[in-house]
Amino acid sequence: MAGIEKEPYVPEHASDDYVALDRIHLAAPDVGPVEREALLAAFETNWDPSHGSVVPDLEDALCAATGTASAITTTSGTAALQLGLLTLGVGPGDIVVIPSLIATASANVARYLGARLVVVDCEPETGNLDPNLLDIALRGLINGDQRPAAVIASDLYGSCADYSRIETICKHYRIPLLEDATGAIGASHNGRLAGSFGSLAAVSFATGGGALVGRRHPIGRARDLAENAREAVLHFDHDEAGHSYGLSNLLAAIASKQLERLGQVMGRTRAINTRYREVVTLIPGVSLIDIDHDGRGNSTFSVVEVDQALHPSPETICERMDADDIEARPTWKPMHLQPSSPSDRAIGGAAAEGHFTRAVCLPNGPGLSDADQERVISSFLSALATRPEPLAAAAVIDLDPEIDVRNERLLQHLDNRAATQRAA
Repeated sequence: MAGIEKEPYVPEHASDDYVALDRIHLAAPDVGPVEREALLAAFETNWDPSHGSVVPDLEDALCAATGTASAITTTSGTAALQLGLLTLGVGPGDIVVIPSLIATASANVARYLGARLVVVDCEPETGNLDPNLLDIALRGLINGDQRPAAVIASDLYGSCADYSRIETICKHYRIPLLEDATGAIGASHNGRLAGSFGSLAAVSFATGGGALVGRRHPIGRARDLAENAREAVLHFDHDEAGHSYGLSNLLAAIASKQLERLGQVMGRTRAINTRYREVVTLIPGVSLIDIDHDGRGNSTFSVVEVDQALHPSPETICERMDADDIEARPTWKPMHLQPSSPSDRAIGGAAAEGHFTRAVCLPNGPGLSDADQERVISSFLSALATRPEPLAAAAVIDLDPEIDVRNERLLQHLDNRAATQRAA
């Protein structure tokens, strides 16, 4: 899918007289006439996935986009994750190892199956699963006669985890690996595409739906489970409990068109990420998480880390931006701190907690216009000018003169009336 971003990206809903919506959302999908036509065509054919070729064609396209042999589409990324664990044989009482910094769905799916969680800390630089701590966790569990049934590794912020090491570690201990690539389609690690790592991988679509991808045999097993585990007889006969996880032709039609222009969308989200980086690197105590640390990220998220000795908390920044009708949010709360997902053991945790106390996710949807992006930048800089909660008397710095006087480039953003003007 790479190499499609040669032509300038134009949001599908844009027009010559396009005016940005007053509210800027964190990651609004970018859909327009192309998706509408595909949706209507699928509607005219039949919305049922058992008819027509929309779903099979999407599954073939997903194989190409992830470098895998087979795929099955599902009602959501969460359904794909649960289907992946079921296919790997995870059941009640089993141990599933997950990263602490991960979307709650990845913990929930293990809990749905009655599994127990062991939470492992993240890399401080990327937020992805720490291979060193994973090695320690698996060795300790196996030595204690508690062999995990599976490991879930998540591709946080649209960047692949360090699978060069994680895959090697899981193979060494003979533990199946499920890649949570639900926000990373199009990304890569050392030349391999997101979705191609581990025994199976789950992906999801911004407009709804998801898929499980991998080798043909396990995907065949997953397909049986996703279709209510129905036996190959005329009547409805089920030797085991299954699920109704099939994706409708309507959502598949939209996802297919979104996937066709994945390269262009990535080009746009990466350009937005680059623009943020140009600005935040000018500010002491502020940095943007590297999406290309050992591969190529898709910039699903643009995540800024702020030094709490110099700047307000993520919550304060998000509240200040919300007052400007701009949606930003802190990063995920670590799993070992979540009351809804109690873990049997946590390995580390300080790095994930550090991300949670420092990180702010800025709007990064592909439909974000240049004018809206300048609004985001201006609002973020204004939020930084809010005095932080004092950590210590010596650590408090008067930010107003730092931002308004020291750097003329930052001043241009703060004084950019065209960028901060509300839409009519």
